[in-house]
Amino acid sequence: METAVAIMQLQKIEKLKGNMRLAAEKWPTHFQTLLATMLSARSLDETTIKVCEKLFEKYPTAEKLAMASQKEIETIIHSVNFYKNKSKHIWECARQLHEKYKGEPPLNYEQLIELPGVGNKTANVFLSEQGHNTLGVDTHVHYISRYLGWSENNKPEQVEADLKKLFPEKYWRELNPTLVKFGKKYTSRIEKNKLLDEIKRIK
Repeated sequence: METAVAIMQLQKIEKLKGNMRLAAEKWPTHFQTLLATMLSARSLDETTIKVCEKLFEKYPTAEKLAMASQKEIETIIHSVNFYKNKSKHIWECARQLHEKYKGEPPLNYEQLIELPGVGNKTANVFLSEQGHNTLGVDTHVHYISRYLGWSENNKPEQVEADLKKLFPEKYWRELNPTLVKFGKKYTSRIEKNKLLDEIKRIK
């Protein structure tokens, strides 16, 4: 795969993607962006956004969330998948942010992944929302990248490395939101693959 071809294919996807709001987008604080990203894992963005609006109305800061009980958090976020584990993670994360970082998530990958519940994808998506040239690989990014031949690997970390080799750094930030919005707009596998087959013909 040539970089110039991959860029043209990405630009075509950009034109076709939807404009839905993703869970990590448009929060007023870094703390809220990080927690929304954590809660969105394997959950619908629209569900996550509604849950986060309720959560942040009551607990807008790390300090306030750290003082909540896990049961209180579970009651609010029960609509998202794996809410019991997530309630524990976001409470522990809020506590560490309050105690170690004055409530503000660090803008450093190594420090982020040391926080409870924050893995590679969450850290990268969060940092990209803060203007860093990072790239989070989720199921949509993984599927489309392999379908178009941008990567032949299965593990997300390997797909991420392949994409970073293929695309210049200035494109990294837009890859995740562009591919995710495309994937969410075309929920039918048949329709999605038909469009991707057309995009594959771009040379």
